[in-house]
Amino acid sequence: MVTERGKPFTSNGFGNWFRDRCDEAGLPHCTSHGLRKAGATTAAENGATEKQMMAIFGWTTADLAAHYSKKASQKKLAGDAMHLLIPAKKG
Repeated sequence: MVTERGKPFTSNGFGNWFRDRCDEAGLPHCTSHGLRKAGATTAAENGATEKQMMAIFGWTTADLAAHYSKKASQKKLAGDAMHLLIPAKKG
């Protein structure tokens, strides 16, 4: 994405531009960071590898990809184990 002058956005510049668009749309609770976080969460929950997430989001280290992958794995493990909280039927 580029600015009105045809130059690439800086990170802060894009965040400010996005903030203005959200405010115009009546969505004051939305942010560019929130959108990126939602995208990373969705990608991880859909099985994206850490390398794929690094490519999608432009991360140069695996730290953030590992964070989202771990959270997605924890959520899946918890969901898969919920039936274990139901007492076994006797008899």
